[in-house]
Amino acid sequence: MTNPAQSPSRDRVAEAPVIEVTGAGIRFRRNRGGRRSFKDLLSGSSRRSRPDDFWPLRNVSFSVGRGEAIGVVGRNGQGKSTLLKLVAEVVLPDEGTVAVRGGVAPLIEITGAFVDDLTVRDNVFLTAGLHGMPKKEIAARFDEIIEFAEIGGFVDTPYKHLSSGMKARLAFSVISRLEEPILLVDEVLAVGDRGFREKCYARIDELLTGGRTLFFVSHSEKDLRRFCTRGLYLDKGKLVLDAPIDEVLARYARDTGT
Repeated sequence: MTNPAQSPSRDRVAEAPVIEVTGAGIRFRRNRGGRRSFKDLLSGSSRRSRPDDFWPLRNVSFSVGRGEAIGVVGRNGQGKSTLLKLVAEVVLPDEGTVAVRGGVAPLIEITGAFVDDLTVRDNVFLTAGLHGMPKKEIAARFDEIIEFAEIGGFVDTPYKHLSSGMKARLAFSVISRLEEPILLVDEVLAVGDRGFREKCYARIDELLTGGRTLFFVSHSEKDLRRFCTRGLYLDKGKLVLDAPIDEVLARYARDTGT
């Protein structure tokens, strides 16, 4: 099978990056009870840092061109999902800047936007609408969304009564129909049975062939090689390697002994 990540249309990079991250860092507090003085708030970032501060990401810089497919590699707890949330602008950096030029379709924590007591139908309209899809377009694509998710008999069922697999299928189906130019994927392909995963693979291939930009987090070397041409290797919140995906995976294997 031809890897869409290697097609000529995917290799073209726009003059201006669609994602530009410069010196970005995000800080969490281990001790929420700690207090800061006015002097702390008005001082530089180095003085504001406290012993109980934790930086899941710090001093991270890279750019992504239109149509690139980027795989984010690293062990658990090394900042991969936090980086996707920064790019999705779900969280804001405490240091540095994150510039995203274009809309984002976020396949991260994909079931989080759904409301338990609403029906499947109402959730499709709500979630797609929150992501900017016009109501008329949602109506036109509704049957397609339900058919892809394989939940045709549950359209008027409250969302809370769906199985976890059905919820994941519905969420993927909705978000992957958005027309945003940047696709963020965080381990979503780990859900569902083999048949549905193959449908997800085919849908992502279709989006990439159409020129979408992909930012992809996965522990699956097979998936990373399938979709991505370039990798970002994160370790202890630092970007230690930005290189072709094969080189990044080889470095990761050496470092972890896998």
